[in-house]
Amino acid sequence: MAKILFVMTGADRWTLVKGSKFHTGYWAHEFTEPYRAFTEAGHEVVVATPGGVVPSVDRGSLAPYANGGDEQAAKVAEIIAGATPLEQPLALAEVRLADYAAVFYPGGHGPMEDLAVNADSAALLVEALRSGKPLALVCHGPAALLATAADGPSPFAGYRLTAFSDAEERHSGLADQARWLLEDRLVELGADYHSGEPFEPFLQADRNLHTGQNPASAGPLAAAVLAAL
Repeated sequence: MAKILFVMTGADRWTLVKGSKFHTGYWAHEFTEPYRAFTEAGHEVVVATPGGVVPSVDRGSLAPYANGGDEQAAKVAEIIAGATPLEQPLALAEVRLADYAAVFYPGGHGPMEDLAVNADSAALLVEALRSGKPLALVCHGPAALLATAADGPSPFAGYRLTAFSDAEERHSGLADQARWLLEDRLVELGADYHSGEPFEPFLQADRNLHTGQNPASAGPLAAAVLAAL
């Protein structure tokens, strides 16, 4: 059995243009699918957030339309209710990478607010990349990579990766309200960004870095991490 670290947003709001706030958090499916896959494979999941705050789920991600119907939405809610690691997160600043076999970043718009500028997350990402351990980020989770360029060029520059696309953000109706778009910023970071069809599963792997484009990619990304382990 291995321990897998989930680094999750502690934000429940995303600041848009003109200072307006969009209620958000982590996207349910991007937690529940990997959590289920890892725990069913016998691994232990540990959650860490900035400051050790209990992460907030984006309420929209619990709706039936976001989960393919009432039955699946109920299953997602049940997994979250039974996931004790969500109730007892570590403070990100106290995490020791040596304790974990892999690191996984779920998305949701929350990381755009806090992990994109979080120095503790940036240090962990750089250490994980250099360690060779599987490092996986999905959807808006790769926003955390932006913080690795705070003091100079990012070590993720040149890596082939994916994340929530500008096209998907426009489809969601939030592109015009966002202060910046993730795809654009990753390209500016120097990443070798690629995307697939909107809202269809799409993965990229480059050395020990594994990324998924959108919520539909969360399950396949977890499978890729399990294969890497």
